[in-house]
Amino acid sequence: MTTALGRAGDRIAALLPRRVELAQMRRDPRRDLLAGLTVAIVALPLALGFGVSSGLGAQAGLATAVIAGALAAVFGGSNLQVSGPTGAMTVVLVPIVGKYGASGVLTVGLMAGVMLVGLAALRAGKYMQYVPAPVVEGFTLGIACGVPKPEGDRVLVVTWRAIEEFAKAPNWTAVGFATAVAAVMLLGARRLPTVPFSILAVIAATAVAQLAHLDEAKPIGDLPSGLPVPSLSFLELGSLGTLLAPAVAVAALAALESLLSASVADGMTVGQRHDPDRELFGQGLANIAAPLFGGVPATGAIARTAVNVRTGASSRLAALTHAAVLAVIVFAAAPLVSKIPLAALSGVLLATAIRMVEVGSLRAMARATRSDALILVLTCVATLALDLVYAVIIGLVVAGALALRAVAKQARLDQVPLDRGDHSAEEHALLAEHIVAYRIDGPLFFAAAHRFLLELTEVADVRVVILRMSRISTMDATGALVLKDAVEKLQRRGILVLASGIRPSQIQVLDSVGALDLLRHEGREYASTPEAIRGARDHLEKAGVLSGGPAQRTTATSEEAVR
Repeated sequence: MTTALGRAGDRIAALLPRRVELAQMRRDPRRDLLAGLTVAIVALPLALGFGVSSGLGAQAGLATAVIAGALAAVFGGSNLQVSGPTGAMTVVLVPIVGKYGASGVLTVGLMAGVMLVGLAALRAGKYMQYVPAPVVEGFTLGIACGVPKPEGDRVLVVTWRAIEEFAKAPNWTAVGFATAVAAVMLLGARRLPTVPFSILAVIAATAVAQLAHLDEAKPIGDLPSGLPVPSLSFLELGSLGTLLAPAVAVAALAALESLLSASVADGMTVGQRHDPDRELFGQGLANIAAPLFGGVPATGAIARTAVNVRTGASSRLAALTHAAVLAVIVFAAAPLVSKIPLAALSGVLLATAIRMVEVGSLRAMARATRSDALILVLTCVATLALDLVYAVIIGLVVAGALALRAVAKQARLDQVPLDRGDHSAEEHALLAEHIVAYRIDGPLFFAAAHRFLLELTEVADVRVVILRMSRISTMDATGALVLKDAVEKLQRRGILVLASGIRPSQIQVLDSVGALDLLRHEGREYASTPEAIRGARDHLEKAGVLSGGPAQRTTATSEEAVR
């Protein structure tokens, strides 16, 4: 009992902030403060835009960026990760808003946060590394092509409806603002990547709209001067059952995107390595707290994290500074922020979507293998036709099936020479006629086992079959059952089957299905192939197939020849 409590205490302590991280924040505070300020300038229009597009309003995006950004920076597993509302999460939240309303989204966020903390406690973070790259690229491309809307319909349907509505009542002023902001961001970033063109473009668009008194450039509207008081009044206890599936989807996306973003940050630096379980823990706390202040679910943000790294951040102080600067804006500049045209934020989101698609990476993935190209296209289409969570599931299932197919092809059953000794031609002819040895290479599991059965049972004109099993990399119950079936079929034809080099890891699975005894002749274990050959010859001598004394049957089999 004491030992279990001690392990639980150690596990909890491993998820909490450490003193060394505080020391890191003191090393170069000037660079971290500057990086945090830069990220905040980039994050402001994104937080506003994602809040509006999610259906909960600009204030929800700001609250998320402040609360979730601060908590994830303190408790997360990456020193450089920046968290907040993201485009991928917005795509998932839109149908939830349409079906359950704002209170449903806040409840889902809280439930997802609890799930993430649970995943951290179960040490599930390490398993996220098994998500294939084509799946990630596919749903990223799908997100970039998406046009979310609060009704929660499929993306392609919503896109067509948006085109129809615009055709009936076109607002070219809004289109002009959005296009101009996106163009400034994209073109400016190519020439001067360190300049925050997003905030400059938004400021310019706001100034033009105010000076020209353009009614078509609808502003965000009134924002509260400060964060709301924490409250649980949004909880829908009676709807927790129906909200479970959306909460699982949000938790899965938050875990996936956050850990991918942390991995990207590691790859952009030298000596930085995130703790996946702590990252899940930090994101869980962030998503528990954000709904209490009216915020939407948050994840690690790849774009903001990349800006953080590129501007020289070296510790968590940068991400904390980013949250603090946004908090100051909420308290001190809410009236100014409320005048930003919605069309300008649309331009920010448009440029962000275009930046999400890395054409070079997509080309490389499509050219790598047919399987990678298929997974990428399938995930992207599923994101557009269904939703992101189903798309990821479909991508993982197809990727897993193709991976199993590739692994199964590696399993081989090769006939090998029994020895290379200096024997008479008659003895070689007799061995070739009555004894044959097969080497099984690779995995013997459900995906490859039945092909193995067909190959083995086609053996003809022999009295003894020796199976060399030392090179079997893995074996499951299906593989063992198929092996048992093949041995029984050979034995019914009067063929004795012997095995050599059975590994300790194979004994249990073979014994569990009753195949181990079938591979033992007279209860003997054959540790090596030469021993199995001698056992085969003894059997053939007793059966009258071989004649002559031991001296005539002495083999000169070398270990090297049968290894």
